[in-house]
Amino acid sequence: MKALVFNTFGGPEVLSYTDIPDPKIGNSEILVETKAIGLNFADVYRRKGHYHLAGEPPYILGYEGAGVVVRTGADITGFKPGDRVAFADVPYANAELVAVPEEHAIPLPEDISFETAASLLLQGLTAQYLAQDSFVIKRGDTVVVHAAAGGVGQLLSGISRHLGALTIGLTSSEEKKKVALQAGADHVFLYGENWADQVLSVTDEKGADAVYDSVGSTLEESFKAARIGGHVVFFGMAGGDPVPVDPRMLMDTSKTLTGGDLWNYLTSSQERINRSRQLFEWIRSGAVRIAPPTLFKLKDGAKAHQLIESRKSTGKILLIP
Repeated sequence: MKALVFNTFGGPEVLSYTDIPDPKIGNSEILVETKAIGLNFADVYRRKGHYHLAGEPPYILGYEGAGVVVRTGADITGFKPGDRVAFADVPYANAELVAVPEEHAIPLPEDISFETAASLLLQGLTAQYLAQDSFVIKRGDTVVVHAAAGGVGQLLSGISRHLGALTIGLTSSEEKKKVALQAGADHVFLYGENWADQVLSVTDEKGADAVYDSVGSTLEESFKAARIGGHVVFFGMAGGDPVPVDPRMLMDTSKTLTGGDLWNYLTSSQERINRSRQLFEWIRSGAVRIAPPTLFKLKDGAKAHQLIESRKSTGKILLIP
């Protein structure tokens, strides 16, 4: 099979498109012919050597995709060849064929395209647990979404609007501001414009019920933007490490700091399926909209990595075998 691989850590230029042996599946695995593969910043970090990679070179990136079952292991009862499936947490996805554990496979309805699934699952499941587990958004709430033009930010803004909350997005440019508004934010402020004060201004100085912070270095300002008794959900450090949080401040303001990690919620096959079904239903109903993805052929993966590192993209980037 063909795969996008690399042998040494470095920039996009270390990636090459080459032939490698087909994966061998175990008794509880299915072999999936990929039709669309999601590209994420985690792939960039792994390519650079910032994240641990098991095994020996050549390394294969990718954890998210969708395709068709071509073979099943001896113990598989829930899938058969020809079934459409998707996955959000299976390694070595940057290839024409991927061995997927049955418990990680998500049945893909006929009305959800491979491209939609590969664009939606990892970021969509993240947005879903943020909105319904880390803090339960309800009608009448006010929430702030950092990086609102990014993949998770757009989906979280749409979900927040669907659940009846006033949604305030934060972005870094006027161009991204337009994207965040289209995704569902009611107000969008720029990072360079005293955004915490602007959040207070549109909430009659009360502050937001919840602030979703994926930037990290903004955590102190996120607490400023949260109301007395409000919540800050910390789930990423795209802008650098946060400053230490003073427990006395939390006590004095009755504010809550909550951490978030998707893998603490995808604990079983049924969890994956149930949460994905809700995402698919939100897509069908129009409650959540996905911007058209940017498509690259798998063999042009280096160009896709260049684009995602440029931070000029606002939607999902997909690799197509």
